[in-house]
Amino acid sequence: MPSSVRLLSQLSRRRLLQGAAGAALAAPFLRLHAQGGDSRPLFTLGVASGCPTAEGVVLWTRLAPDPLAGGGMGEAPVPVEWELAEDEGFARIVARGRAIAVADLAHSVHVEVAGLAPGRDYWYRFTAQGMRSPVGRTRTARALQDVQPLRLAFGSCQQYEQGFYSAYRDMATQDLDAVLHLGDYIYESSWGRHHVRRHEAGLPQDLAGYRNRYALYKGDADLQAAHAAFPWFVTWDDHEVQNDYANDRSPQTPDPAQFMALRAAAYQAWYEHMPVPAWMRPQGAQARIHGRWQMGGMAELFVLDGRQYRSAHPCVPVTGNKGFVDCDERSAASRSYLGAEQEAWLYQGLARAQGRWTLIAQQTLMATAPRSRGEERGYWVDGWDGYAANRERLYGALTARPERNALVLSGDVHCFWAADLQRADDAAPLATEFVGGSISSQGPSMATVAALQANNPQLRWGRGDVRGYALAMLAPAEARVEFRSVDDIRRADSGVSRLARFVVEHGSPGVHTVAG
Repeated sequence: MPSSVRLLSQLSRRRLLQGAAGAALAAPFLRLHAQGGDSRPLFTLGVASGCPTAEGVVLWTRLAPDPLAGGGMGEAPVPVEWELAEDEGFARIVARGRAIAVADLAHSVHVEVAGLAPGRDYWYRFTAQGMRSPVGRTRTARALQDVQPLRLAFGSCQQYEQGFYSAYRDMATQDLDAVLHLGDYIYESSWGRHHVRRHEAGLPQDLAGYRNRYALYKGDADLQAAHAAFPWFVTWDDHEVQNDYANDRSPQTPDPAQFMALRAAAYQAWYEHMPVPAWMRPQGAQARIHGRWQMGGMAELFVLDGRQYRSAHPCVPVTGNKGFVDCDERSAASRSYLGAEQEAWLYQGLARAQGRWTLIAQQTLMATAPRSRGEERGYWVDGWDGYAANRERLYGALTARPERNALVLSGDVHCFWAADLQRADDAAPLATEFVGGSISSQGPSMATVAALQANNPQLRWGRGDVRGYALAMLAPAEARVEFRSVDDIRRADSGVSRLARFVVEHGSPGVHTVAG
């Protein structure tokens, strides 16, 4: 049995049972079924679900008996049976079918199940070549008229070498409707200090390299448990391809044609390993992944793509984005972080949003955050500060519907932030932003965080010295957000505890810290 698979305990709707000290290290939901004799196990990368609607969900797995060496399935197509049930014991199966896992998609399977009931749990599993997968649980979105509280987790940035995934083990013990992953699911590069494990290979140079990198990350049992316990929404950031890339330009690969070939491989591998529908499948180096989902009557969710369509970085050459800079180009009206088509789609959607809360899930800190060095100010132009006009247009769209209570959920910066979003000429917040730290990627020092806050009062709360994720509970009168931090990212058995809590009141954007 591979080390990435561990025995796991049962899950109830309201509580995941955790075992004694040794068993607590195991992922707390998945249960491994016997895979038979001397056969190589097929489901080494676990199971997952994603993109839930009130009527359906996407189910995912990948057949990979030799996951770190291309998968080990050869070229032949393989039939995969799938089942979805109303109970964990599969006594009440409500849907079943057959998918064909093919080599062109790394023998991954994406099943789009429809005709389900809103707002309820289902259990699913796969069978191939006489072997059965672990069992996963998913949950459909609630109906529009359902205004029960909504519980979500969100996180990003899980550099494999820099820490263990204790945050996911803790996440899997929560009672959640869905998880939002906001980018940097893998890292193409090795960097940082005090590594606790290794990539075992250099920069991916082709599709095979990206597939193996995803397989390495997805072999982690705690990550598998969080995938199996809840449906996920996912987007990407830069490290799924190359650091700080912008559309067709990369500081690491100056030749656009060469970079776009690499981007096509990276996008393909991302799709093969994510629980997303077929409409997100890449066509070469292009893939539409931004989307809009109704989460019952409590929230409307917009998941954005801030990498594929953006204008090139301002103020710096294509070969690098060094330090913090400023120039007139940074504020040019023609520049876009999202691209003109995605901007138009977003603003039209915001104008029609129906939920009590409007959630914008996206990659990086949206709040303005200039750095001061003496009398000079500089901006990190790979983030929203490099696309000031696009941010101002988005703020205008949010201001037009203030009753929809906009919450921006962000990642990328390896730091927990709670921020008021406001225009430069208006002290009143127009929306609230929460950055959910990083799962494992190293962050800024407390001195850096303190200096940023001193010059930017809109950054109401910050911590960069700890790793973790965020929980959000949305109710009619208020939204509550809790930051949870890993006690010691270097220990696979680390505890996870509450770091801070915040509340945003309906109709009154802005951060309020909750004591205790």
